Amino acid sequence: MSHPHPELGAPPKLPKGALRVIPLGGLGEIGRNMTVFEFDGRLLIVDCGVLFPEEEQPGIDLILPDFTIIRDRLDDIEGIVLTHGHEDHIGAVPYLLRLKPDIPLIGSKLTLALIEAKLQEHRIRPYTLEVKEGDREVLGAFDCEFIAVNHSIPDALAVAVRTPAGMVVATGDFKMDQLPLDGRLTDLHTFARLSEEGIDLLLSDSTNAEVPGFVPPERDISNVLRNVFANAPKRIIVASFASHVHRIQQILDAAHEYGRRVAFVGRSMVRNMGIARDLGYLRVPAGLVVDVKTLDDLPDDEVVLVCTGSQGEPMAALSRMANRDHQIRIVPGDTVILASSLIPGNENAVYRVINGLTRWGANVVHKGNAKVHVSGHASAGELLYFYNICRPKNLMPVHGEWRHLRANAELGAMTGIPKDHIVIAEDGVVVDLVDGRARITGKVQAGYVYVDGLSVGDVTETSLKDRRILGEEGIISVFVVVDSSTGKIVGGPHVHARGSGIEDSAFDAVLPKVDQALNKSFQDGVVEPHQLQQLIRRSVGKWVSDTYRRRPMILPVVVEV
Repeated sequence: MSHPHPELGAPPKLPKGALRVIPLGGLGEIGRNMTVFEFDGRLLIVDCGVLFPEEEQPGIDLILPDFTIIRDRLDDIEGIVLTHGHEDHIGAVPYLLRLKPDIPLIGSKLTLALIEAKLQEHRIRPYTLEVKEGDREVLGAFDCEFIAVNHSIPDALAVAVRTPAGMVVATGDFKMDQLPLDGRLTDLHTFARLSEEGIDLLLSDSTNAEVPGFVPPERDISNVLRNVFANAPKRIIVASFASHVHRIQQILDAAHEYGRRVAFVGRSMVRNMGIARDLGYLRVPAGLVVDVKTLDDLPDDEVVLVCTGSQGEPMAALSRMANRDHQIRIVPGDTVILASSLIPGNENAVYRVINGLTRWGANVVHKGNAKVHVSGHASAGELLYFYNICRPKNLMPVHGEWRHLRANAELGAMTGIPKDHIVIAEDGVVVDLVDGRARITGKVQAGYVYVDGLSVGDVTETSLKDRRILGEEGIISVFVVVDSSTGKIVGGPHVHARGSGIEDSAFDAVLPKVDQALNKSFQDGVVEPHQLQQLIRRSVGKWVSDTYRRRPMILPVVVEV
């Protein structure tokens, strides 16, 4: 198995007749999925998603793929194939289309409806091509065939990309639920047919590669939900992903069975469920769904609220309810169902919300104490089965953290794929398919691009480091006025601290040290303000470290008069 090395440089010129694969996200992480294929100077993009920030990225709203490698080649892009409508696969599309709005988007009916609604908020009217399973579209040098796969959102597709260099199959996210609610199975017959033709490179979902066995059917949740509904004395509040149509369908069915009305809470939830209902993916009995404003007129035991926030997102409805910062107040006897999995990295945030809800008297039902979630990703047993059907000549695990990629590679090796034909890469690592062999050939820029409000890409790792220091250690400002002609101090030093846990009066002990250091500097002929600021920062920083064992941000200000 090959994997990236630190010494990798820029990839060489692509050989004639070869196919290049450039993952810009989704490898070594859960989210930000985006892969660029290049053949004969033309590009095809599969997915363009976002990653959600973790605690060490304070203030960040979204994390995008880095478009640097394609920014000067936008005219070479034949289209963006979207495998399904989850944010980690479509969320960055608006930011790419800001650069060139007429790049074609290719996807299924529901996927395109979700992305079109999102683009409307960005005032972008896209050029779209709707496809369904079994369709085959030629996009320049790329002959794409679309295959039905089962996932936790309807209308998910895998794509087989044929080029003169060979056939590459990208699974997107998939599992093999044999009893899907919508009857739409992962099309193993088509994968077997492609296998007979010859799959030169398989890009396969790795998220559940560490989990043994098979994922239980989605319909297994129905009985658990009905049991919760039967025993809930007051309101039921369900938190789910805003795109999990199958899960919401089961909530609606249980609510209808037990005589409850349902209200959607949260802009994305209202929007997505409206789209799913209008397109026929969500079956809603007449009178079941009501506006949230009418709930006050209903008894508590006839109310179901469906909201976002299952991952502990601080601004989502459920987190705000837990913090008493929402119009809906949790009261003793309410039942809260977290109908989702824990995305790695979100555990602390989710348990913080669970504790907050429990504090106000809610009975919280979650994956840890009830079977209210099944995964949308194939487990190890399904992947083994899948590889034995596909028999790819080369395998590249995608969509997962390092442990998932490694586990998926091991599964591929167990089914007989030669280890030297299995490529474990990471974001930015370039893989070339040449003469039937996939090999790592270089690396391109593929770092995080941070969205903070209206700012895209302006926040750097240095900025985030400063934010973490401010949040954890506080800030100390030091203000000094110096005479530009004599170099003498005519005002200050004045010291103020915020969030450091150190009283301002405590800094009286360090002021003589600052005076002494500045006077010595003046004697040595050092009077440039920037150098004086650095001197103050070192003097105060050393004193704080020696005295308090803390490392706050120190902001020196030197004013010349």
